[in-house]
Amino acid sequence: MELEWLADRYGDKGALLIGGAIIGALFGAFAQQSRFCLRAAAIEFSRGRVGGKMAIWLIVFSTAIAGTMLLSAFDLFTATEARQLASPQSLSGAALGGLLFGTGMVLARGCSSRLLVLSATGNLRALLSGLVFAVVAQASLHGFLSPVRDALAAPLTTLSIGSNDLLTLSGVSEKIALTLVLIGLAASLSLALWRKIGLWKTIAAFAVGACIPLAWWFTKSMTAIAFEPVQLEALSFTGPSANTLMLFLSQPGSMIDFDVGLVPGVFIGAFLAALATGELELQGFEGGDSMRRYLAGAALMGFGGMLAGGCAVGAGVTGASIFALTAWVTLFAIWIAAATTDWVVDRKWPERKARAETSHPAPSSGPASLQPSE
Repeated sequence: MELEWLADRYGDKGALLIGGAIIGALFGAFAQQSRFCLRAAAIEFSRGRVGGKMAIWLIVFSTAIAGTMLLSAFDLFTATEARQLASPQSLSGAALGGLLFGTGMVLARGCSSRLLVLSATGNLRALLSGLVFAVVAQASLHGFLSPVRDALAAPLTTLSIGSNDLLTLSGVSEKIALTLVLIGLAASLSLALWRKIGLWKTIAAFAVGACIPLAWWFTKSMTAIAFEPVQLEALSFTGPSANTLMLFLSQPGSMIDFDVGLVPGVFIGAFLAALATGELELQGFEGGDSMRRYLAGAALMGFGGMLAGGCAVGAGVTGASIFALTAWVTLFAIWIAAATTDWVVDRKWPERKARAETSHPAPSSGPASLQPSE
């Protein structure tokens, strides 16, 4: 078995690192090419249009769930062994964290995974925002924000309802759920065809979604051959970003695992994809207002993602693929917050500002008015 050879040659931790890097590189390359972005899909939907961005997100989402369920059907994966289902989770943290993450996602113009992909293409706004996201995530996990996170997560947990398994709680069988998911996948492919997003983007979106069951399969396979316990997991970017940051601030040996390979892998994959297609371009902030907006959004995502137990990918796709109730609560909260923030900040506020400037124009001899945010 190839994984046994990999573990024998590089050790269990080395194999996990390499696997995380390879899967991350695939995710990064195809996410860059497909333009996969939950923020873009949420804004498109909230503005009354179901277009290409929504089609791409739906393909990724339905592919991830369908692939994960097929792994389970062939006994290649056991969802109940995943952290989201094997231990109690916070429902209050999922709801509040999702709201904070969705708000920050719109302010930063991208979720954590999208910022990582964009930073690899030369977007300095995304790079700085991603660093702030990782710092706040680490502060929320083990730093001065961890007591606040614990206090907000404590009021309501899945212990109060007996399970975090949405299928068990709803009484829906896996066969029915898989049928519905496959219908959803077919519908999303039809939407992509209708919106003419192109064959390559459709394939790339499908590949992004397939990275989730691939990661489940890889970590599950490693649990069978590793001498030390291996966490069953797929893709997420809140905890891994914090862990990768700490890799540069502590002894590396104790930090080597799947997560630490994932984040650099995504960066490298997105960079190579952008390089191959001539899409590398340095981009910076356009004024102080833009910078403040991005950094505030990144901070909200860092705390919100850690409070919710996952980001737009970690909860919204990975957690949803195993029907963890808290993941679906987080995803719903992200959509609500993103739509609301877009309506208030990017639609209503500029309109009010424009009306105010029209009613009270600045004197020609005075300072120039600030340009709206990017």
